[in-house]
Amino acid sequence: MTERLYYTDAYLTDFTATVVATDGVRVHLDRSAFYPTSGGQPHDAGELGGARVVDVVDEGDRVAHVLAVPLAFAPGAAVSGRVDWARRFDHMQQHTGQHLLSALFEELFGHQTVSVHFGDRYSTLDLSTEALSREHAARVERAANGMVLENRAVTVAFEDAASAAGLRKGAERAGRIRVVTIDGVDRSACGGTHVRVTAEIGPVVIRRIERYKQFSRVEFLCGWRALARARADFDALSAIAATMTAAIDELPALISAQSADLRAADAERRKLTAELARHRARERYDAAGAGADGVRRLVERGATMDELRALAQALTALPRVLFAGVAAGPPPALLFAASADSGVNAGAALKAALAAHGGRGGGSPHVAQGSVADPVALEAVIQVLMRESGSVESSAP
Repeated sequence: MTERLYYTDAYLTDFTATVVATDGVRVHLDRSAFYPTSGGQPHDAGELGGARVVDVVDEGDRVAHVLAVPLAFAPGAAVSGRVDWARRFDHMQQHTGQHLLSALFEELFGHQTVSVHFGDRYSTLDLSTEALSREHAARVERAANGMVLENRAVTVAFEDAASAAGLRKGAERAGRIRVVTIDGVDRSACGGTHVRVTAEIGPVVIRRIERYKQFSRVEFLCGWRALARARADFDALSAIAATMTAAIDELPALISAQSADLRAADAERRKLTAELARHRARERYDAAGAGADGVRRLVERGATMDELRALAQALTALPRVLFAGVAAGPPPALLFAASADSGVNAGAALKAALAAHGGRGGGSPHVAQGSVADPVALEAVIQVLMRESGSVESSAP
């Protein structure tokens, strides 16, 4: 059994212990300050006997320390360990901040915390509500930061599960449990590492809210992590403001106006592209001779896929047309279109022709798309698609 030193002192980083068992890489000790991955909180890192600890695994009664390189520890040998304090304290800030947020969401709005995840860059908690407004989240964020400034005590005690009163969530096991209390705010059964007072949580920031299954997922940051993210956000906004020759506070209105202008310009571009495609289609249609079956077959090379689609739409609106367009690759993309009265299923024809020449593709009866890597095979596919015609009209964009 491993004595878990972090249960009573989360601030302990240097310790000595006795090796109980080891295979060189996986080491079991009689006591340890290293926190194993558990309860959504990531494991500690650090050093053990001079070797880097890359994982800490909870094995029930024992804690396994996984080393980056094997060391020749003998059972019964004394060994020194050191926990990476920066990583540990970051986890303490995030975990205690989560307790505070969970308690406030439940107290203010009745939303219970369903699950928690502490990540390397941000943490999340899932709440028992399908919809959470930004206003409610902001209210909880303000309340949490107010309690941080009040510097409330955070204490750890061991109690009997049967008699432990006022727990935010009932204990999942019987017997002696570890209870973490934030003075006047929260009491939770928890085995994680926590700060001593709420001031050490630092700033609490709720960044994003999204629907996750039947819950609301809240992304949050605490402490140094929140400060680093605020600095990164400010630097990014400053860079954007500089490129737009504007103040940061002016960006929302400015970007909104420019987005509206871009949408209008894009709509106009699409309109002009369609109009140009109609003119080009009529010109090529009139210049192309019909085959013996009365179908006109046209091939276009070198245009963009957007230009090819616009031209295909315009051409197939005319009577009895087959159209093949090749957009630059690699590999080059092939678009094939057929008018409704051409007697050709574009999707089926292209799929079959490509499959016979090592390519892939398909689509609807009127428009289909695919590709084949070999240029010779590509030309063969085009010839198959157009083979009923005695002549093929080809033009540059």
